[in-house]
Amino acid sequence: MVRIAASTIALIAWAGLAAAQGTQVTFGGMTQDTSAPVEVTADQLEVNQGNGTALYTGNVVIGQGDMRLAAPRVLVVYAEGQNGSQGRIQRMEASGGVTLVSGEEAAEAERADYDIDAGTVVMTGNVLLTQGGNALTSERMVVNLTDGTAQMAGRVQTVINQGSSGQGQN
Repeated sequence: MVRIAASTIALIAWAGLAAAQGTQVTFGGMTQDTSAPVEVTADQLEVNQGNGTALYTGNVVIGQGDMRLAAPRVLVVYAEGQNGSQGRIQRMEASGGVTLVSGEEAAEAERADYDIDAGTVVMTGNVLLTQGGNALTSERMVVNLTDGTAQMAGRVQTVINQGSSGQGQN
């Protein structure tokens, strides 16, 4: 999987985070309005009214407020409405290499599950956060869109570059 380089990530990290288990970090520094309209674009769409799902494939981009999620495949699950009709979006399951961007911040993983009611995005599989020359990796990250925080777990590794100019660093 080709990694998309994240331009900037606003997260607070210090040397004591290196190799920690269950690290708390900031993500976004802003809150996300989970009641905002959701816009989905993709190359293809398959709707299954029987089970209340919609499968978007090919260059999928989902936008809600300042948040953008991109992936090759996203399954949208609708909550059951009145009289058995499909209601609002309950959750989204993105897979195949996911990039989540909120404002100037970004994260990458193999999979992301967005629970709209809970206001959380659970990213799993080779999670990567970067800030300039600094990077955090883990196997799992739960982003709380209500308070702008993230919890990382599963062999968390932090790389902090001390140089301010970035010259001579690999």
